[in-house]
This record gives sequence, structure tokens and C-alpha cells, in this order.
Amino acid sequence: MAKQTGIITLKGPVGRLSFYKTKDGYLAREKGGVEKSRIMNDPRFARTRENIREFTDNATSSKLLRDALRPVISQIGDKRLNLRITQSMMQVLKSDLLNVRGERRVKDGDWNLIKDMEMNASSSLGSTLFFELGLNDTAAAWEVSLPAFNAQDMIAIPSGASHYKITATGVGVDFDLGSRTVVSSGTGSISILAPVLPQTLTVDKTQLSGTHFVFVLSVEFVQMVNGSEYSINNGAHNAAKIVGVEQV
Repeated sequence: MAKQTGIITLKGPVGRLSFYKTKDGYLAREKGGVEKSRIMNDPRFARTRENIREFTDNATSSKLLRDALRPVISQIGDKRLNLRITQSMMQVLKSDLLNVRGERRVKDGDWNLIKDMEMNASSSLGSTLFFELGLNDTAAAWEVSLPAFNAQDMIAIPSGASHYKITATGVGVDFDLGSRTVVSSGTGSISILAPVLPQTLTVDKTQLSGTHFVFVLSVEFVQMVNGSEYSINNGAHNAAKIVGVEQV
């Protein structure tokens, strides 16, 4: 370990040397770590290479799903959502029973593991909508039936909200092609004072393509001012949940 004895004090990296301050004064040390070429070729790093391959597949697959879900995610005020999606997708990858360690893939894992995932950890769908939902899944459509209800009695409305929207969203992804499709069906903006009649939100599955499908139900709160909509507390109270999945 090198120690500076002169009047010049440095902090940070300079070439292969890194300078830093301690209680004993300013010290310097050479950058360490294992060279990339050794990690990629040395038999002793076989497990590391396996982890790298699986981590890479999970990162790519997670990004594809996040991009597909962007219309929903953009309304959710949960800063850790991207991380939670990545963690859930890693569990899907680890459930792959077809491939050996290092070759496991998200596309071959148990897709049901992401079902029931809440998009907003601070505001679950069950703690936001208090009425019973009717779900119907057929080869052609995924449907959510909403009953007649009064929003002030059956929805946890945050302070400042004047309107809300309930939306059913279906996304299809193909992890091999890196493609994605999105189909949505929503109520539009409804006043919190208006009674609601029974209605059905229908996602046309024939418009989705891919090998893995995800179906999400979400509720968004807004404040309407002179015909313009404004988000409530950056989406902190909006809720969304993966309530259906399908693997072709």
C-alpha cells in the first residue's frame, strides 16, 4: 500500500492507481480485479460464466416485458417496480426444467409465477377496488366484468381526485424475436360522483402476438381541471395487478 508523503493530495483514480483519504492520511493502491479474458476462459470461473449468461437473458427478457407494460407502468408511482419485475422474472428463469444450469431461460420457465404481481407495492388493487370482478378468459378474448357500483362507496379515492379510469390491458411478448404487442380496453374518465352501470372490458386476444401473454387490470386517479387531466401525487395511489397470464 502506497502512502503519500508530499504536499500534493489526490483523490480518485489516476491511470491504474486509485487515491483515497483515510484516518492515516492519503493512500494509493493499484486497481485490482480479475481480467475479463480470464473470467471468460478460465475453467475456475465456469460458475461465473453460467451466472452471466442467465443474468443476461433475464435482463433482456425483463426489459422486453417492462417495455410492453409501459402504458401501465408509466402511471404507477412505485420507483422499485422495475427491480421487482426483474426479480420476479429471475424466479421464472430459475423454474426452467428444460435446460441445464447456465442455459436456463425465462421463456422456458413457469410463466404462472408472475401472476398476481402487484404493480404498486404501496397501493394494491385489492385495497383500491372493493367490488367483485368477473374474469372470463377464452381463446378470442380476455374479459373483465365490472358490476354496478358507487365509486365513493366501493373505491378508495385519494384526496384531490375528481375522476378515475379502470383499464384492462393485454400484452404479448416473444422472447426469441424480441417483439411485443399491446391491446387495452378502458372505461375512460369517470367522475367519482357518478353511479356506474355494469360493463365489460374486453381485450381482443386475436390482436396480440407472441408466445407469452400478460393481462393487467389497473385503476388510475386524476384531477380534472377545465377539461384537462392531472395526475394525483405522481401516481402514488394508482394500482395495477397482473391478474392473468398465458403461455403459447
